[in-house]
Amino acid sequence: MAERSIRVAEPVLDGNEAKYVMNCLEETWISSRGKYISQFEASLAAFLGVKDVVVTNNGTTSLHLAMVALGIQPGDEVIMPTLSYVATANAAKYCGAEPVFVDCESKYLSMDPDQIESAITSKTKAIMPVPLYGHPVDITAIESIAAKHGLLVIEDSAEALGAKAHGKMVGAFGNCASFSFFGNKIITTGEGGALSTNDQALADRMRFLRGQAVDPNKNYWHTEVGYNYRMTNIAAAIGVAQMERINFHLAKRRQVAKWYSEMLAPYQDLLQLPTEASWAEHSYWMYTVLMQPGVECDRDAWMKKLSESGVETRPIFYPIHTMPVFHGAQGDFPVAERCAARGINLPTHGRLTRSDVEYVSEQVVSTLKSLYHRDRSRVRVA
Repeated sequence: MAERSIRVAEPVLDGNEAKYVMNCLEETWISSRGKYISQFEASLAAFLGVKDVVVTNNGTTSLHLAMVALGIQPGDEVIMPTLSYVATANAAKYCGAEPVFVDCESKYLSMDPDQIESAITSKTKAIMPVPLYGHPVDITAIESIAAKHGLLVIEDSAEALGAKAHGKMVGAFGNCASFSFFGNKIITTGEGGALSTNDQALADRMRFLRGQAVDPNKNYWHTEVGYNYRMTNIAAAIGVAQMERINFHLAKRRQVAKWYSEMLAPYQDLLQLPTEASWAEHSYWMYTVLMQPGVECDRDAWMKKLSESGVETRPIFYPIHTMPVFHGAQGDFPVAERCAARGINLPTHGRLTRSDVEYVSEQVVSTLKSLYHRDRSRVRVA
């Protein structure tokens, strides 16, 4: 029997969530109309420093909605990192567009801007960067490339609410940015998504398409193919309560990350720890560690050992180009493949105590030491 059971993610719902949900039930506004939807959109827009936010029923539909509203069509190409959750590529496929993958850089695990221009063709319509696990991409470099080639920038920021790049919130760049509020995210609505933008016409277009493209002046009259991508008032009520404590949620994750970094610092010959670029502020959706070069261990066996000790972990995402549905992808992606094979996400959420983090850190090191095999002269073992 393990000494503890520590989950990789847990929501923190200790604000006004229950109060606002009960208000929805009492007033019977439980579907896609109600005061909390506009309140949630307004609070997100104010926090991100953007003109408008359009909330949706999940992060994947928000990506699709953005692409449709921006005119992504069959035959278009969308450049994106291969090291991401599959929704990034699926959303392009929904439009009949082709995902074009690029490799990541090894320090922050995000899309490598230096590899973007070589992937651009006459069919390229957009670039979709992903701030992986909460560390921003070098978005100013990507915006410069997009401007040079006349491309759209749609940021899949599902994991990076509260992160900053060059002094601005992730979500305030490009044509628009998408967020997710799934139960394991920095804030949650259970299921939910959002799109942030400084383009008011684009926001209006996305809001129009989100609600089945109903004519605003003639109810139940539809002039285009639309989508039922609306968030419920109940979900938005939870989101409003979560946003009331957004600074707490972000501060707690940074505290958890600081604890991990302090406790694992003596073992950096075994583990690569996350770092922040000088121009970035990490939101630490997940605290991610990778085995250092020379430490040879089966990643899945390591995770199994951790599970047996009561510590739940997640693998770094499998690169999308390795999945059967995307096997036709062209190119070499050695960094993404190496990182995916050697990295895990540790428990990262607002319910963790210092004692929890200490236990996880001890188990991470002890289980890895029990499994690795390589030239021991290269790696110190305390």
